[in-house]
Amino acid sequence: MLDDAGVAEYLGRIGAEKPRKADLEGLRHLQERHVLTVPFENIDYHLGREIHLGEQAVDKIVRQRRGGGCYEVNSAFAELLGALGYRVEILPGRVHRPDGLGPAMCHLALRVTLDGEPWLVDAGFGRNSRHPLRLATPDVQKDPHGEYLVVPVEGGGADVLLDGRPLYRIDGRPCRLGDFAPTLWWWRSCPDSPFLQELFCSMPLPDGRVTLKNRRLVRVEGGQRTIEPLDTDADVLAAYRTHFGIDLEELPEGDGVKRTVGIQLT
Repeated sequence: MLDDAGVAEYLGRIGAEKPRKADLEGLRHLQERHVLTVPFENIDYHLGREIHLGEQAVDKIVRQRRGGGCYEVNSAFAELLGALGYRVEILPGRVHRPDGLGPAMCHLALRVTLDGEPWLVDAGFGRNSRHPLRLATPDVQKDPHGEYLVVPVEGGGADVLLDGRPLYRIDGRPCRLGDFAPTLWWWRSCPDSPFLQELFCSMPLPDGRVTLKNRRLVRVEGGQRTIEPLDTDADVLAAYRTHFGIDLEELPEGDGVKRTVGIQLT
């Protein structure tokens, strides 16, 4: 578990205040700050670098000032929440795709229980809410990112929808980080893996979103959308630095896919 110095460093990374107690107000503040400062990105997948979960993901996000996918971002966030006294469980999920539900264990989300009420906490999906979502209500939940529904499904678990569009299905049975090893291997090595199809880095803005996909920078803010092609490596590196606070020493060449697999779960 993170010590006091580690907690302070993490809070500084996301620009958050330490909650006075582990309550809903503090959780909302922490998730919002995490979502607005930690990018959803897959750069290391395209550079053939190791992917770390849990405590080691904290180093990447906090000290290297990077982001990652759900496995990295949410498992690191769980470390912070646990150190602050929140009751946190890891939930597996399946992503809704155009051809149906994807494989099991392909998403990692968090459940935080406060005064007996369960809340869905997700800072690492890309289209996740900015604030925690109630798990025990089928009602529409308004969020700065849209209107969310958490709809129970037959056999347990729930579908999470944004503006009527299904995003993913969570399983209500908590699991361990080690349970994600097979699917992490698939994400890292299979040519069909969505994380190996395109290079991307994306982060919400207070009133929009900025996304760098391959060599195209898309910024949506105040209802206005701009697209900027980036012609040189220097332009791409500058965009990572300017818009996401990421300093890279190298960029993937070609499709960027290197098949060497390195996985660290703790």
